[in-house]
Amino acid sequence: MSTTTTTSGNEKLPELAIDKHVAYIQTLGKSQDLIYHLTTHLRLNGIYWGLTALCTMKRKDALDREELIEFVMSCWDDEAGGFGAYPQHDAHMHTTLNAIQILVMHDALDRLDIPRVVSWLLSLQNPTTGAWAGDRFGETDTRFLYCAVSALSLVGQLDKVNKELTVNHIKSCRNFDGGFGTGPGAESHAGQIFVCTAALAILDRLDEVDYETLGWWLAERQLPNGGLNGRPEKLEDVCYGFWVLSAMSILGKLHWIDDVALMKFILSSQDTEAGGISDRPGDMVDVFHTHFGVAGLSLMGYPGLEDIDPVYCMPARVIEKKGLRKGWVALPRRKEL
Repeated sequence: MSTTTTTSGNEKLPELAIDKHVAYIQTLGKSQDLIYHLTTHLRLNGIYWGLTALCTMKRKDALDREELIEFVMSCWDDEAGGFGAYPQHDAHMHTTLNAIQILVMHDALDRLDIPRVVSWLLSLQNPTTGAWAGDRFGETDTRFLYCAVSALSLVGQLDKVNKELTVNHIKSCRNFDGGFGTGPGAESHAGQIFVCTAALAILDRLDEVDYETLGWWLAERQLPNGGLNGRPEKLEDVCYGFWVLSAMSILGKLHWIDDVALMKFILSSQDTEAGGISDRPGDMVDVFHTHFGVAGLSLMGYPGLEDIDPVYCMPARVIEKKGLRKGWVALPRRKEL
């Protein structure tokens, strides 16, 4: 019989298997099999996901600080001025943000050549449309815009951003349903809604969001089994427990979700024997869904977890220490187990 905890509404919830999840994260990368080598393009991202999950579960020290910092710095692309996913990989906007987040969480920004990385990040914005590319090959996406804005904010260089140009591009990606897509004309998607809403929050331009319409669209993502999907007619997925909830938290609409049903869905997707959380019950676990599942539980006030900032997807205390907290609202933390 699984261990349970009681919510304020006398609902029984399975226990989050923190020790198992910590052990699972610690084992990642130790077996350098074929899968390890086939996923090098996700290595730095995976370290960010694992470290942030550990921070949220109050087990940050489960991974060696110096080893993480040394690996991050080994991914520096000196030709570009950013970070790749693995040593000798080309720099990319996403991995550069994750590298900066790891360094910030470990209070190691002194290792970063801030002027160079700022110059590289700014070079990827289209001066006409305001869109941001992910790397030198030029693919644009609102995800990359968020990565740039978040990274520049974390290193204290947000004033270098052409805010009006950036906001105008986000506005061009807004749809009739209140949501945002990958670019102008693209359909609304929960992941893109997170990045656009969070970027607007960082830029102090949430006045561009239709709170009521977007809040409704996000609340409609909850399915009868409690899980959330990313767009209409799609399957539920644990990761949307963060993408949807983070945007709703920024909008102050988190109470529009059935939090108990969603917590049950996320907790039913964990492997209580080997650790880790999957996209939905019965599937294989991975560090991506482990991180975003734990992050979603934190936003809903699951007991015993660290507060996570939904704008930066980092520990709230780290963001507050840097003076970057925005006006998001999470659900109250429930009593400790």
